[in-house]
Amino acid sequence: MAEQGYSSWAYSLVDSSQVSTFLISILLIVYGSFRSLNMDCENQDKDKDGNPSTTGSFNNNNTNNSIQTIDSTQALFLPIGASVSLLVMFFFFDSVQVVFTICTAVLATIAFAFLLLPMCQYLTRPCSPQNKISFGCCGRFTLAELLSFSLSVMLVLIWVLTGHWLLMDALAMGLCVAMIAFVRLPSLKVSCLLLSGLLIYDVFWVFFSAYIFNSNVMVKVATQPAENPIDVLSRKLHLGPGMGRDVPRLSLPGKLVFPSSTGSHFSMLGIGDIVMPGLLLCFVLRYDNYKKQATGEVPGPGNMSGRMQRVSYFHCTLIGYFVGLLTATVASRIHRAAQPALLYLVPFTLLPLLTMAYLKGDLRRMWSEPFHAKSSSSRFLEV
Repeated sequence: MAEQGYSSWAYSLVDSSQVSTFLISILLIVYGSFRSLNMDCENQDKDKDGNPSTTGSFNNNNTNNSIQTIDSTQALFLPIGASVSLLVMFFFFDSVQVVFTICTAVLATIAFAFLLLPMCQYLTRPCSPQNKISFGCCGRFTLAELLSFSLSVMLVLIWVLTGHWLLMDALAMGLCVAMIAFVRLPSLKVSCLLLSGLLIYDVFWVFFSAYIFNSNVMVKVATQPAENPIDVLSRKLHLGPGMGRDVPRLSLPGKLVFPSSTGSHFSMLGIGDIVMPGLLLCFVLRYDNYKKQATGEVPGPGNMSGRMQRVSYFHCTLIGYFVGLLTATVASRIHRAAQPALLYLVPFTLLPLLTMAYLKGDLRRMWSEPFHAKSSSSRFLEV
């Protein structure tokens, strides 16, 4: 009987919902990190050529202005701002849900268009490689940019009409990739400040908020569906009981959800548990590329083995993320309750990274030195 219970518990860890969560979260982090690195390389090439272009907003030199670098002050106050936003959603959700839904839909549209852009560029390259269409004060856009934005708008509209979880996941994926690609951590010090603060934030709102607010604030906000804007609009305009009343309530794309093979439950992972460790992975990938450009090879102390020297910071941190995600999943199965994933992800990513940086002699440089990477013809670091 005990063996049967253990087998059932072990099977739940390799259920399709858990496997999907693991694979998708890791793929999003890797893809977002390489999109970020590719954007840096494109901007360096344009600066080197001295010929910046004036194309649309998704793939031009103006992306430099869209990139946000988090400094130490912002890293310290971001968990406080996130806590305030969480409380606003907890106490005033009924009042702000429509506005929040519309803002989320707009951001998801732009982010998913960014996600689709490489595919659209590949599809339209034989038809229109360089032609740009002018939209007056809005700028000039390539056919690929227009196609990606149109597909993104169409997907958001279908999601609003159907509320399907798969479309919500697609929008959440776009948000993850866009945030990892457009937000930068400049140093290991800022990374430690941000992730440590968010760990405390996650632990408090999952484990201790119920003692103060008589409810798990994090879980309630994450799982609470919002009213459909179409339904609200039909009521405001008095369009009748049959107009817009059959649209479902919307589960907002602030998380990834995957159904189990039996359909009995969903596995859920917040996009913050992907984006925040993803920013660290993006940082170490850029640092690996920076070192490769500066020195050609990654040096290390003479007593280190060649195999240790060949292991990149990106590989080390990505393995730590996988182990941390696995530990969080096991903990949720053992305690049969929601777990603050960052409680496991932050130590399993930061500690191996700090240890390897110390062993390789890079800790002081990574801790405080900003990036001044040289231009390189190679767009990607081989991993």
